[in-house]
Amino acid sequence: MTAPEPAIHVVDDDPDFRDALAWLFDSRGHAVRGWDSGQAFVQMARALQPRWTPAVVLLDIRMEPLSGLASFEALADMGCPWPVLFLTGHGDVSMAVQAVKNGAWDFLEKPFQDNELVDKVEAALASVRSDDAQLEQRLRQAMASLSQREHEVLAELLEGHYNKNIADHLGITQRTVEFHRANIFEKMGVASAVELARHMGRFRLK
Repeated sequence: MTAPEPAIHVVDDDPDFRDALAWLFDSRGHAVRGWDSGQAFVQMARALQPRWTPAVVLLDIRMEPLSGLASFEALADMGCPWPVLFLTGHGDVSMAVQAVKNGAWDFLEKPFQDNELVDKVEAALASVRSDDAQLEQRLRQAMASLSQREHEVLAELLEGHYNKNIADHLGITQRTVEFHRANIFEKMGVASAVELARHMGRFRLK
């Protein structure tokens, strides 16, 4: 009997941390594979191209010689559809936020709760196993339905600006920004700016 294809890839240069996560996800019934470097992991992903089976990547943001951010960019460049969830230290949160804006799934700051990590990974896995073509089509149709002002507010949201800053930049009231923001979220079918940024990055929506 052949081993199942890994559903979760853990990329971290700390062997104890990799083993702990492998045990955690194995205990929840997931096939896991650990990688001690971003370079080895990217080489594997490139060798599979384009025969990628559904999987999720847990990626340490600080590694040498190929960092987590560089590894993520390499996956994006080859069109790999695997959702990437960054694992960060306190000083790396700003980098992780920027990575989410560029298409990463999410991030968690160490130390984290096991159940929170499992929930995020299982949500990502469910997403990648869904019909991405239908989702992308729906999002593109929603983008086309946005007004000019909604596009302007959307651009500001994706820059991480707060409502008050957006109002100042666009010369409108904060209440008007809130109105447009709610319309954008409703049309795009998202609950937060992070979710919106993730979709925009994943499908290269403009």
